[in-house]
Amino acid sequence: MNGTVHAAIGTVTGFIVANNLQSSPSETVLLISLGATSALIPDLDIDGKLRGKITLSHKILRAVTQVVGILLIIYSLYKGVDYRDWIGIGIGFALLSLSLSIKRKHMLTITGIGILAAGVSFGEVWLSLVGIYIIIASFVPHRTYTHSIVGLIFFGYIAFQFQQSMKIEGAYYTCVIGYISHLIADSKCIPFNRRGIKLFLPFWNKEV
Repeated sequence: MNGTVHAAIGTVTGFIVANNLQSSPSETVLLISLGATSALIPDLDIDGKLRGKITLSHKILRAVTQVVGILLIIYSLYKGVDYRDWIGIGIGFALLSLSLSIKRKHMLTITGIGILAAGVSFGEVWLSLVGIYIIIASFVPHRTYTHSIVGLIFFGYIAFQFQQSMKIEGAYYTCVIGYISHLIADSKCIPFNRRGIKLFLPFWNKEV
């Protein structure tokens, strides 16, 4: 099932939760957004729409790294030639070398590391966990752990911490139901799905 359908189901989920809670218009919009996002989250393990929206272009990061490397080399040469300046030159060349290895597939991992660092810096547990989730999603095969009960439990804990921190009533249920809707929509219980999901990883490897 494609991302547009997943997002639509999540949007409906957010609206239903908001309606049941008689949320304010602003809270309703927020819950709808959370529902749509949560319904797309499991597909971070593949290069899709959501991954493209939350990551920078690898070309931009590569260019920035190259510029920083060149500036560091020029600055170190201008300052002098003692051992600290040679270290600066070495780091500059290392950055230039690193820039050549930056590919599109690395951007999600880099984004996850950045979010994890932000979560630690701000003392927000949920944000740190989002960073960890994204890092894991950048390495696992499609329709495996992010599409499993393990992924659901992990994301459910993120949603719980998010609601506790942000004090948004209904956020937990919206996020969890949105996530579950994705798993159901991708499973073999939907007739036109050729593939299912490995729901019971790591204990059972069969698709359901």
